[in-house]
Amino acid sequence: MRAAPRATPRIPAGPPPRAQRGIALLVAILIVALGTILAAAIAYENAMTFRRGAATYAFDQALLVQQAAEALAAYGLRLAQKSDPQHTYASEGWAQPVGPVEVVPGVMLTAQLEDLQGRFNLNNLVREDGTPDPVQVTAFQQLLAMLGLEPKWAGYLVDWIDRDIVPSIPDGAEDSVYMGQTPPYRTPNRYITSASELLALPGFGRDRYATLAPYVTALPYGVSLNLCTAKGPVLDAYLGHGDFSSDPEGLTRNRAAATGCFPKISDFQAAAEPAVWKNIAGKLQMTSSYFRLTSLIAIGSSEFNLYSLLLQDPTGQVRPILRSYTPD
Repeated sequence: MRAAPRATPRIPAGPPPRAQRGIALLVAILIVALGTILAAAIAYENAMTFRRGAATYAFDQALLVQQAAEALAAYGLRLAQKSDPQHTYASEGWAQPVGPVEVVPGVMLTAQLEDLQGRFNLNNLVREDGTPDPVQVTAFQQLLAMLGLEPKWAGYLVDWIDRDIVPSIPDGAEDSVYMGQTPPYRTPNRYITSASELLALPGFGRDRYATLAPYVTALPYGVSLNLCTAKGPVLDAYLGHGDFSSDPEGLTRNRAAATGCFPKISDFQAAAEPAVWKNIAGKLQMTSSYFRLTSLIAIGSSEFNLYSLLLQDPTGQVRPILRSYTPD
């Protein structure tokens, strides 16, 4: 006899078991969470890409505005040289700040020119043959003392610049001192490119630098001090006494009232001792070639501080030789 066919089991109708419904709900939640995370990440990346693009565009705009400010400064300096080629002084007009002025809609410019030859040139401490210049060293020591700083830093800076590796006596430091710093480093034994290299002197520190920085600069060797724009302490550093620094307001008033340069070479000679004048006469002048342009550029909520070192040649032409984002 043929066997009777086996009955197919009946699948009960109705909702799936409770365990299966829980797993499906968990998978759905995970998918939604993953989608949310991906959407948020894409939105964040898009926003950051937009911000980076906007910042890059604003920075490029700032550089173009800086070049426009350089052209404006060059025009003012050329006019000043034409009006008085024998002197460079602030009341000629080039030292007056410009702005804030709206260059284009949404872009503001504030600019200021400074004569860097009105500061003490640190590179003049060491002659081209690598030996210290005693007149300049004495002047720098006197400048340090007038500002309440230790004169020993003159010896340290001479050793930082000069060619040998023998420390100055009584104050100085060469590689034997710098190799003991953390981290160790060596003296460059060459002219400095920025006054901020003073911070590399062991123990000099930020406070001393903040005190000295407004009165010093790093220009090529042999660039002389311009008496017409020099600050009072720098003038007195060469004289050896406090005629000008003791009354800075009086110096400002005298320069404002003068029809030209103040003090002139003759005025400075009258204030100096004969023996002192004999040493410093060849290190002073009344014209300038090196200027620093400070440009503050505001584009929307972004601000850029840009600095240009300008060189004016004897023909009156002006060109930028250095651009930076810090003054020194």
